Amino acid sequence: KAVIVAEKYSCVQEVVSIMSMLSVNNSIFYRPKDRAVHADNAKHNFARGGGGDHMLLLRCYSEWADTDFSTQWCYENFVQYRSMNRARDIYEQLEGLCERVELEMTSNPHDIDSICKAVAAGFFYNTAKLSKSGEYKTVKQQHTVYIHPSSCMARLEEPPRWLIYHELAFTTKEYMR
Repeated sequence: KAVIVAEKYSCVQEVVSIMSMLSVNNSIFYRPKDRAVHADNAKHNFARGGGGDHMLLLRCYSEWADTDFSTQWCYENFVQYRSMNRARDIYEQLEGLCERVELEMTSNPHDIDSICKAVAAGFFYNTAKLSKSGEYKTVKQQHTVYIHPSSCMARLEEPPRWLIYHELAFTTKEYMR
């Protein structure tokens, strides 16, 4: 649904990029123990400009595409090359599906609000609201959920009132990714 709604906001390419990155299942970045600080800084660089993890994934994919899908770029930015290749394959499949249903591959990379609106439309049921107690509650079932420690949103001093997540991961707590 996010891809279809993206046509209204003229950001189909960006939403297709985000969806292809989400399809790779959280295996984009790696963090070697001996270079953990460098890896964290590289990931933090993608978070610049706001928009949360969805925009982080978009920036990662876009920068990789700008380098003509470079293996060296992946190495320098602590990004898994095989995962990125899988994301590119998924992107091409989604692009083909868009062509088949005559959805124009529009692009508006600087309009973060429009991209976020399209993602929110597609993942509307995956919404959590910050409660007065400081915990997030899912809108649909009122489950208590937490921001995943690997999320760029976990570093924020002021937590956002609303979050959109892709999936819930249950370890010691139920985490939003």
